[in-house]
Amino acid sequence: MANAPLRLTVAHDAAPVTHRVVALAHDGMALFELGIVAEVFGLARPELDVPWWYGLTIAGETGAPMRMLGGLTVYADADLGALAGADTIVIPAWPTARRPSPRLLDTLLDAHARGARILTICSGAFLLAGTGLLDGLSATTHWRYAELLQRRHPSVSVDPDVLYVDHGRLLTSAGSAAGIDACLHLVRRDHGAAVANVVARRMVMPAHRDGGQAQFIERPVAGADGDDLVRQAADWALSNLDEPLRVADLAARAFMSTRTFTRRFNQAMGTSPRRWVIEQRVAASLPLLEETTHPVEHVGALVGFSQPGTFRQHFLRIMRTSPSAYRRAFRAREAERRIAS
Repeated sequence: MANAPLRLTVAHDAAPVTHRVVALAHDGMALFELGIVAEVFGLARPELDVPWWYGLTIAGETGAPMRMLGGLTVYADADLGALAGADTIVIPAWPTARRPSPRLLDTLLDAHARGARILTICSGAFLLAGTGLLDGLSATTHWRYAELLQRRHPSVSVDPDVLYVDHGRLLTSAGSAAGIDACLHLVRRDHGAAVANVVARRMVMPAHRDGGQAQFIERPVAGADGDDLVRQAADWALSNLDEPLRVADLAARAFMSTRTFTRRFNQAMGTSPRRWVIEQRVAASLPLLEETTHPVEHVGALVGFSQPGTFRQHFLRIMRTSPSAYRRAFRAREAERRIAS
């Protein structure tokens, strides 16, 4: 049935829901970014052993129907009043040429002053920047809009080379799929790496991607056969992170020369084999830092870093904090949750 209205309602089962996520919908938006938010925060996930989970509400600025890209008309079950009770607000995108209403800006400012955190995806950074909350901070958006965002909001330091920027209660993320990275990052902040890994696996996504948007600009796509062989080698590497992993070892697993493998790996994975292995080792260290009392040096060794200094160096570059600080922050959040429950 053509042009049938779609009502955006999120159902939950009896899992404990204590963190309220509100996603803002509007005329002319694409459903992909909104779908990301629903996939990460809108499913109950009773299989997870967590003390609480997210409840998702979709809100529109008014009760009027909204026309989506692709010909769908949607109705949200809530208006801006829902933002007053939100713990996290997600702005999936925002038309760069649209001037937000004073009411919308005031609602976002009030929610932030009350303690809500705000995450933007893609061009949603324009709306957040319009509130003034990003003044004096760094932020990101889709690489195509980075220069425009910088011109329009000179008090914001726009970084076009990262997937997301986290300032605690203000987060911005890059083009559409980077919203997945940012949402998973929030799950990792809230529940730890092990839970984020489970959610990522359900989505067939890496739990953490390092690198910037440049890896997605005009990059050729590898051929199907080479792609499969590269991924087979990558799967083998993931099962052997504690072993020395030379590029030549991965190339041999893919039945390729080192030169050919490196080229195809870059095409298929968007990064070099060496950098990818380092990223996976850092990602594998997160559950160990969270769930064990192993010294940091031992954690690094367990995931394949032969020198403690090398582990700390790469961890700091990727996670923007040290392994010890990451462990302390995680344990402090866990202690706060226990007290709250």
